Amino acid sequence: MNPSLFQLKQEMCEVGSRIWQKGFCAGNEGNHSLRISDDRVLCTPTGLSKGFLKPDMITIVDMDGAQVDKENKYKRTSEILLHLAIYKKRADVKAVIHSHPPHATAFACAGVPIPEGVHPEAEVFLGKVPTAKYTTPSYAGLGESVTKLITAETNTVLLGNHGTVSFANTLMDTYYKLEIIDAYCRILLLIKQIGKVNFLSAQEMTDLLKVKAAFGIPDARLKCAPSGCVGVDNEAYVSTFPDTTTAASAACDCAGGTVTRTSAAPNAQPVTDAAFEALVKQVTDQILAKTGR
Repeated sequence: MNPSLFQLKQEMCEVGSRIWQKGFCAGNEGNHSLRISDDRVLCTPTGLSKGFLKPDMITIVDMDGAQVDKENKYKRTSEILLHLAIYKKRADVKAVIHSHPPHATAFACAGVPIPEGVHPEAEVFLGKVPTAKYTTPSYAGLGESVTKLITAETNTVLLGNHGTVSFANTLMDTYYKLEIIDAYCRILLLIKQIGKVNFLSAQEMTDLLKVKAAFGIPDARLKCAPSGCVGVDNEAYVSTFPDTTTAASAACDCAGGTVTRTSAAPNAQPVTDAAFEALVKQVTDQILAKTGR
């Protein structure tokens, strides 16, 4: 049995509550939508917290962005054009969520691409996550900057200096994509605090993508994964680590094999305890000499 319009609006409110409770949107931020027919889309209202939505607040627009429920006192989100651009790009997409999940948005604001080959769940459920250049929110250019990056397999895009947009064939699955991207980015930031990251090898990535394919989730990277194509853009993330020889060991680059981040001084040798003590004594002697002691 197909859900009623009221039930769909209730689902919109439920997802809004989850987004707010997770802290993915503060104040009145964010918006989400659900395509209910070829020319009708449910969307959240502008200027209201997603944590306290009621079914009568959910608006209806056509595929040009015009609000068709004229009797509704609530006005549609100002960023609906982003959603509509995605629907027009991908006919299989039925739901879109634009949000500001803190950890993922930190990557978007830092201009650091999401690294690949780190966490299996992220690879299976997100795949490659591109980053769109910053575009003023609510402008038509925002949708254009996103859709040119979308392939048949894309489900999440970082919005430069802005946030994220996720999309899928159901609203709940779209919400799960939002949860996963922020959880993954949080893991990446925690890894950075530890100071070392281990990337999956080319063989490990190949095996993982085969499992993904067996789940019925295609990933074009499977064709080139054996040669190490996954993770060719990981250097931006690796470069954020402290400049030490132990900062990162990566086994997934375009040439395959192992890549270790080196220090700025390639010929530098580790400092032994004896050498360190000698250096301390030398500095101490110089200080005493200048003070006349």
